[in-house]
Amino acid sequence: MEDKHPEEEVEEGLFEHYRIEADPKQTLLRIDRFLMDRLPNVSRNKVQEGIKDGFVLVNEREVKPNYKVRPNDVITVSLPEPPRDTEVVPEDIPLEIIYEDDDLLVVNKVAGMVVHPAYNNWSGTLVNALVHHFGQLPEMEGNAGRPGLVHRIDKDTSGLLVIAKSEPAMRGLAKQFFHHDIERTYYALVWGEPEDDSGTVDVHLGRSLKDRRITAPFPEGDFGKNAITHYKVLQRLRYVTLIQCNLETGRTHQIRAHMKYIGHTLFNDATYGGDKILKGTPFSKYKAFVENCFKIIPRQALHAKSLGFVHPVTGASMQFDSELPEDFSAALDKWSHYVQHH
Repeated sequence: MEDKHPEEEVEEGLFEHYRIEADPKQTLLRIDRFLMDRLPNVSRNKVQEGIKDGFVLVNEREVKPNYKVRPNDVITVSLPEPPRDTEVVPEDIPLEIIYEDDDLLVVNKVAGMVVHPAYNNWSGTLVNALVHHFGQLPEMEGNAGRPGLVHRIDKDTSGLLVIAKSEPAMRGLAKQFFHHDIERTYYALVWGEPEDDSGTVDVHLGRSLKDRRITAPFPEGDFGKNAITHYKVLQRLRYVTLIQCNLETGRTHQIRAHMKYIGHTLFNDATYGGDKILKGTPFSKYKAFVENCFKIIPRQALHAKSLGFVHPVTGASMQFDSELPEDFSAALDKWSHYVQHH
């Protein structure tokens, strides 16, 4: 049967994919019972429905719910929505709250924290923490399971996020994001030195047709959505450059994809090839130095530094700024020192 639920949807959490190989010593067991033990947060009813609807294949064939799993069977599961309800489990995870009032809060997210529960990351997310700290938070229509969220930043990007605590705040903030009225400034460490001190990348972005996990540029504008990033050089360090980026649009991986497109991939961005030496001769001392920097900042060097918006309830102008996190500033200091002494 042709897979009607391609892997590319996984990133958005629309489809759940599992591939399970039965043990060579597996005793005969009904497939619904077998899957109940192995799929997180899923009801037997959900499993049985999935089997009946052909979303569960054994050795690439559809089976009935009373099928008994045999040794070495290969079971693939492609459920058309996450096999769990959208209720988020509250978790006591510390949050760095920069600002809070009755309608919204601004948090400084640490690198490595996923923003909302989705495929492969059902717990330990910012949303799990928010629900623990604040109980009921509003949800945007069509965004169930993501209370309070009006925007997000990547798991390994650190920095500021605004969260809605009330319905009016959610509506007002969502409107500002939609009209690109929110000021967002990011700091990024990129490979190489841009020729100009400032510039704008205005190139459509969309999911790569070759690798659905990454965002690709479509300069002809024949695919993807319009995406605009303004950048400014802050510090040139011969092999790498600290830049400031301001987003006009908010596409997935926008800065990461745009900077790669203009030849300045983010430092240690494994997804886009920035975890290799892209500038400088890889002689042994330099190579060791760069690898040491990779260890210091084991993620893409990207930080959501400041955030500006109009308070959706009071109408006051709000502006927030954050320090560069320790790993980012340590890598930056190391590069500065290296360039001065070599």
